[in-house]
Amino acid sequence: MEPSYLFSRILLVLLISGLESAIASGTSGNETDRIALLDFKNHISQDPFQIMPSWNDSLHFCRWIGVKCNPTNGRVMILNLESQNLFGSIPPSIGNLTFLAGINLKDNNFQGEIPQEIGRLIRLQHLNLSYNSFSGKIPSNISQCRELTIFHVTKNMLVGQIPEQLGSLSKLVFLAVDINNLSGIIPASIGNLSSLHLLSLMQNSLQGTIPEQIGLLSGLGIFQVSQNGISGTVPLSIYNISSLYFFNVAQNNLQGKLPPDVGHTLPNLETFAGGVNNFTGPIPVSLSNASGLMLVDFAQNSLTGTLPRSLGILQGLYRFNFDDNKLGSGKMGGLNFLEYLANWTSLEVLGLEGNQFGGKLPNSIANLSTTLQRLTLGSNMLYGSIPNGVGNLVNLINLGLEGNYLNGSIPVGVGTLQQLALLTLHVNRFSGQIPSSLGNLTSLTRLFMEENRLEGSIPPSLGSCSKLQVMNLSSNKLSGPIPKEIIGLSSLSISLVLSHNSFTGSLPFEVGNLFNIMELDLSDNKLSGEIPSSLSRCISLERLNLGGNFLQGTIPESLKALRGLGVLDFSRNNLSGHIPEFLGKLLLLKKLDLSFNNLEGQIPIEGIFGNFSAISIVGNNKLCGGISDLHLPFCSQVDKKSSRKLLAPNVVISIVCEDDMEGG
Repeated sequence: MEPSYLFSRILLVLLISGLESAIASGTSGNETDRIALLDFKNHISQDPFQIMPSWNDSLHFCRWIGVKCNPTNGRVMILNLESQNLFGSIPPSIGNLTFLAGINLKDNNFQGEIPQEIGRLIRLQHLNLSYNSFSGKIPSNISQCRELTIFHVTKNMLVGQIPEQLGSLSKLVFLAVDINNLSGIIPASIGNLSSLHLLSLMQNSLQGTIPEQIGLLSGLGIFQVSQNGISGTVPLSIYNISSLYFFNVAQNNLQGKLPPDVGHTLPNLETFAGGVNNFTGPIPVSLSNASGLMLVDFAQNSLTGTLPRSLGILQGLYRFNFDDNKLGSGKMGGLNFLEYLANWTSLEVLGLEGNQFGGKLPNSIANLSTTLQRLTLGSNMLYGSIPNGVGNLVNLINLGLEGNYLNGSIPVGVGTLQQLALLTLHVNRFSGQIPSSLGNLTSLTRLFMEENRLEGSIPPSLGSCSKLQVMNLSSNKLSGPIPKEIIGLSSLSISLVLSHNSFTGSLPFEVGNLFNIMELDLSDNKLSGEIPSSLSRCISLERLNLGGNFLQGTIPESLKALRGLGVLDFSRNNLSGHIPEFLGKLLLLKKLDLSFNNLEGQIPIEGIFGNFSAISIVGNNKLCGGISDLHLPFCSQVDKKSSRKLLAPNVVISIVCEDDMEGG
């Protein structure tokens, strides 16, 4: 039930009853109400929509914006200032508006505590303070508002416990205190709220167990206690509330088994969610009896057994998520269940990753609903190839098949999934070439294909994936030059990892287009040539790894522009020259590996070079100096002079001239 329902009814009564005639007849005058409203106005600090200026003596207060009066006695009956972007607080004088039946301040910026004086409003039926910044505790004397049907304080900053006294509000239909900082236990007295339809306590810091007394709420439709620290088991009595259609206990510390007859005792279920808990046992076959089910989500539990085929008759399901459980046995035919899902014509999410399903990926995957947006089957024990029919799932946004034993080539049909944003095929046994059709995936943001047996070159067409932020093709058998279309793809803002392949050629100048990238790892390939100076344009870099190649030349001085670097690895190359002083001036640098090159001369001592455990320079036999922990030989005068050439060539030249004169 929406909290605005009561307002609609009250407003209708007011319209019918003729407020104008009541004001004209003189029955509306009430100085107490007028003064209380003006005090409320005085506690408004910001009013961007200019609501409060209408609250003046040129109009009767019953005509002020947001104020509705009782047509019989002229007393203020409703205060409705929803979504006016008001800043301020509620003064204690609110308690003087003793004929108030409804207060709606939803979606503003009110702060401070909810005044205790609200407990004086004995006619109050509807209190909506949701989506504000109220702090402090829920007033316990709210229990004196015996007519209250709606108490809605969602998304504030309330603290303390849920008052036990709320259990005396026998007419309460709607109780929502979710998204606050409430602590303590769920009061058993809530079981006394015999009229309650909605109970939402989610996203607080509640502890303890779910009271058995909740099962007494025979008219409860919505039960939401997710994202707390609740432990123990769900009382069986709650599973017997036949009116319940929304059940969400996700992200707690609950345990126990799901009742085998839950689909019979809760036949009206539409949402059944208990993810991120410690539930065990099988998925109840009886869920097929709850014909209205639309969402079933018990991801991240310890459920076992198989997926009941009978669930295939649930035509309204749009989300079916059992990621990260212990379902399946690793044997063949683990996903044959998919053959029975053709009736799930509204399916958007199918999550089965992180289980123990074995066997081949069935061809029936092609018959899943074209409304499917997320298909996650990763981290199972699947083998065989990806069926070509996967290309039929044209609305897929997330396709996850990682961490299996899948082999064969990647189907060309994957390139028809133009809505795809996330493609995870890593840690499998895929072989052959990367299909150029993947370049059609213009919505792709993350591509993971590392740890396979892919070979050949990277298709330049991948450069058309203009929204790509992450690409990882590491640990394959890829070869050839790195296409400039890939290394220069400016949308790559998180990482490009091509390590442990056999790429050859030089690092393209276009690498400088990666000005937003945070990680670039091209290590353990066969790249040659010099480090391009254009790399200095990648000013967002935090991790740069070019180790294990055949790079040569000096470390470019221009790289001093990479001030955000935290990790730098140029190890196992053929770099020569001196270690630049600027590396010691990179204040965020925490790890530096220059080992096994042909570097020479004096080692700087500034910055990271003063931390022995943070640098590696082994395998450069012509280095000298540095901190004592490095145990390197002292630098000769020639070494010192040559090390300074890069920084002050004019000074060095003058010193050389003096030496020559002395020699003469």
